[in-house]
Amino acid sequence: MSIFEYTPEELLGTVESVDTSNVIVKVENDDKLRGLQVNHLISIQSSKIGQHLIGLVSKIIRKSAYSDPIADLSPELGFNIIKVILIGTHFDRDAGKDNVFRRSLATIPTINAECHLIHGDRLKRFMQAISSIPEGEDAVSLQIGNYSIDEDATAWLNGNKLFQRHAVIVGSTGSGKSWCVAKILEQVASLKSADAILFDIHGEYSTLQGDSFTHLKVAGPNDEMGDGMLFLPYWLLTYEEMLSLMLDRSDNNAPNQAMMFSSAVIDGKKQFLIDADKAEMEANITLDSPIPYNLDTLLSSLKSKDEEMVPGAKVGTEKQGPYFGKLTRFIQRLETKQKDKRLNFMFASDVSLLSYNYMGELCSKLMLPSVAGKKGVKIIDFSEVPSDILPLIVSLIARVIFSVQQWTTVEHRHPIAIFCDEAHLYIPANTEKSIDDASLVTFERISKEGRKYGIGLVVISQRPSEVNRTVLSQSNNFIAMRLTNVDDQSVVKRLLPDSLGDYAEMLPILDIGEALVVGDASLLPSRIRITPPNMKPRSATIDFWDEWSKETTAVDISSAIESLRKQSK
Repeated sequence: MSIFEYTPEELLGTVESVDTSNVIVKVENDDKLRGLQVNHLISIQSSKIGQHLIGLVSKIIRKSAYSDPIADLSPELGFNIIKVILIGTHFDRDAGKDNVFRRSLATIPTINAECHLIHGDRLKRFMQAISSIPEGEDAVSLQIGNYSIDEDATAWLNGNKLFQRHAVIVGSTGSGKSWCVAKILEQVASLKSADAILFDIHGEYSTLQGDSFTHLKVAGPNDEMGDGMLFLPYWLLTYEEMLSLMLDRSDNNAPNQAMMFSSAVIDGKKQFLIDADKAEMEANITLDSPIPYNLDTLLSSLKSKDEEMVPGAKVGTEKQGPYFGKLTRFIQRLETKQKDKRLNFMFASDVSLLSYNYMGELCSKLMLPSVAGKKGVKIIDFSEVPSDILPLIVSLIARVIFSVQQWTTVEHRHPIAIFCDEAHLYIPANTEKSIDDASLVTFERISKEGRKYGIGLVVISQRPSEVNRTVLSQSNNFIAMRLTNVDDQSVVKRLLPDSLGDYAEMLPILDIGEALVVGDASLLPSRIRITPPNMKPRSATIDFWDEWSKETTAVDISSAIESLRKQSK
């Protein structure tokens, strides 16, 4: 028996006009509007037997209330109007199965086609059909919560499509965004060969523990080499990244400094290959090749050029060389960075960091899936990385992963997902520094080409208006939680399909833990209540009044000051 068999008394209205996926429904009976809400589901009669078009109510207009320029309606109309967005087709029977919903429009509604509200028992039966995982997709199902319209129905996402086509998770502070991320990561971690990386900017995901989670930390000033420490030596930086860190482009001598630096880097890499008995590679290296070179040797070479005296015009005399004094400021900046304890992870003196095999060891920490005793989900703590170079360091790791994936043969390539928490800090919409530019180059390339090489990108931010538009536009899945800022709301509206633009009007009224889920991974554009994860991130809002009401407190200012001085907790 079909879900959508109605009596004449249950008629809601009839189709008045059709514009692709937007339908205007005429409702002549005022009583039918009672209880009708935006986001309710509507069944529309199809021209084909055994099929019904399914739509979402996006706007309700009482007769003669006002003029709606979007829907091109005039106040002279003598009937009530419902604006409906078509989202798919329900088949009474398809491919040997009963009650099948597909995100495709097999037909378009005809004028005067009957429309009915899906509610009560019909809603439960329809949602059961939606929430039941199709045959063959059990292995790719990712359950994130329950549909708000029917909380007995489980909402699931297609894990393949979620990461293949990138995803965006946005929401204001306190909306439940971190819960959503943790919920997804918990399920990723449960897979036998999981491989994912989370950029944890503030250290709030340290609570995610277990056999499938590896916690790594970008080394602080006092940290030493160890399994849980990440050291990212300077020679992993590309030429442009190194210049963005070291070069003052306002300096009149900047072109000379850049040229001499590039020459010294090439010489250093060639010498390393000779010393490592790999001279055959010398002809293939470039400035960006991840080959170690000794920074002290490079500095000595630059200093000799900066102080060089050459024979003068007269016999027995000397004059200043062509680069005399022109490299001084660059050398000083380089030495300052080298001595900066906050950059210990980059300029540490440990000899193992200048090993030919170090990059392989680093990538083994970052990229190996949860096989052979390895833990598949890697959470990288960036909380002690100076904010001024954070974009550079985050993008460095992302670029290394992308490059290795790109050069891995197809038969040995294992897919990996990158979760970019607080993405607005290192994938900004507007760049002011060359460091930001270097970071954007990496993430824009991953967003455009990552799918080819098995890299899925998940962009997470509380300020989507401050995230790079190119990166956002390449994402086909959106999990939008409560957003109160108008600019942030408008960004989400622009990213949604044109037919679902009005759907985003609910963004400011979503409850904590509720999300609008739209995209290739979701069968139904829906309002979903996210199920809390088993291990909640350390991102809970402090209860001011409760804390102020306590008789005793555990304030330790001295320790905080010492941590500030040491740049390490």
